[in-house]
Amino acid sequence: MVTVDEAVIARLKTHGQNFEILVDCSNAIALREGKSIDMKDVLAAPHIYADAKKGLEASEHAMRQIFQTADAEEVARHIIKKGEIQLTAEYRNQLKERKRRQIIGIIHRNGVDPKTHLPHPVIRIENAFEEAKFHVDEFLPVEQQVQEALNKLKPILPIKFEVKELEVKIGPQYAGKAYPTVKSYGTILRDEWQNNGYYMAVIEMPGGLEEEFYEKLNNICHGEAEVRVLKTK
Repeated sequence: MVTVDEAVIARLKTHGQNFEILVDCSNAIALREGKSIDMKDVLAAPHIYADAKKGLEASEHAMRQIFQTADAEEVARHIIKKGEIQLTAEYRNQLKERKRRQIIGIIHRNGVDPKTHLPHPVIRIENAFEEAKFHVDEFLPVEQQVQEALNKLKPILPIKFEVKELEVKIGPQYAGKAYPTVKSYGTILRDEWQNNGYYMAVIEMPGGLEEEFYEKLNNICHGEAEVRVLKTK
């Protein structure tokens, strides 16, 4: 549990009332993003305030009217999910940068140039981010920001999300060693270990990972693996 001195204020103004709680900043953000966090690790004090700085507690009657409960942990969840969490400038910048890198990573893994069907280098996506002046929201989950980022990038960087369906055939000499790589790069739709020792699989993977997958598989199998594209979605 974070100490009161280290806590920040999370605040929700609703129905003409002000509700505040003292929280651990990082755990409150994680809870807001949908992660499973014990409320005892979120709250610095098990109280709902009308004014946390003055120590004035909120009316239980008002909480029951607005939240249908006066339970501190339940009300606190509402405040964190729908209210504002005070962040230090340093933490805000760290959070934005982490989410920026996550968004870029998703676009790099899933996106390709529509003409070449090859992934854009990360540095090119980063430069397009700067040029597009895309604003990363430190509170919104990364997944909710990817499509907006794509819309901003497309006038600058031709890009689209693709899914590839690949057929893979690996000889007995390398099949066992290569299997974890095949499994880690995509979803195995069907596979078969044949009597002659060959491993056959049909896998689905983000288009941006295709070239990287070929390179990884070639390093393991020394050119002995056969891969062909069945579908591009």
